[in-house]
Amino acid sequence: MAKILEKKIIRNPDVFYFKIDAPLISKKAQPGQFVILRIHDKGERIPISLADINPDEGTISLIVMAVGKTTTEMSMLKAGDNILDLCGPLGQPTHIEKIGKVILVGGGFGVAPLYPIGRAFKAAGNHVVTIMGARSNDLLIYEEEMNMVSDKVIITTDDGSKGIKGFVTKALEQELVENGAELVVTVGPAVMMRSVCKTTEPFSTKTIVSLNSIMIDGTGMCGGCRVYVKGETKFACVDGPDFDGHLVDWDVLMSRQKTYIDKEKESFDEWKKRHAGVLSE
Repeated sequence: MAKILEKKIIRNPDVFYFKIDAPLISKKAQPGQFVILRIHDKGERIPISLADINPDEGTISLIVMAVGKTTTEMSMLKAGDNILDLCGPLGQPTHIEKIGKVILVGGGFGVAPLYPIGRAFKAAGNHVVTIMGARSNDLLIYEEEMNMVSDKVIITTDDGSKGIKGFVTKALEQELVENGAELVVTVGPAVMMRSVCKTTEPFSTKTIVSLNSIMIDGTGMCGGCRVYVKGETKFACVDGPDFDGHLVDWDVLMSRQKTYIDKEKESFDEWKKRHAGVLSE
């Protein structure tokens, strides 16, 4: 079991911050890795990227967006509650080196995993620029945190309520034209990461993506997270989650992400019926 030490609402009503007591994981975890957790003995296993790592206090931090059955269940946990199973750190860490200028691109709550990655790139001596976007100003998260680890933060919103009006790719293209970069790292929805890769391709800028494919065991045994990179089968849980975005077969990835969408909706609808009283409180 792993105890929740702190819980905060990052964005009302659906995005939550959890600080979790995990001394063994925090000693070994590195930016870009993830954990798989199970809330109770009848729950599913879900992968969640590390939003922070603090080995000195023996904790890790996770950002959870309540969009389905399990994430909604987790959003109802409180400080002092326990998570039944917490497995990690999993996956390969993001490769960090002094390379020059690094642009981090995050969309929605996908910005959170970029925080420890940005901190590591900054500590390695890089010039770090963060581009973070959302549909509107009220949906932005982690702006303060990204300012702490970046030399410059560029905000984009679809409706123009803050920063540049438009998608993150608009700001990314402008930044590449005006100032260039040695590396782009992006975390967020697959459709956004694919667009980021299409934007960087004409500039021949190396682009690393963190693939959020379906995972079950997180050890490469089940094959659920297989992705196709440069024509080869890879497993996001053990070979990734970071890959060269210009080599990823995005059509296959996004098709596989929809594999269980009907079952997930059916499960969530049934759960909401059984917990209608709790959800209305």
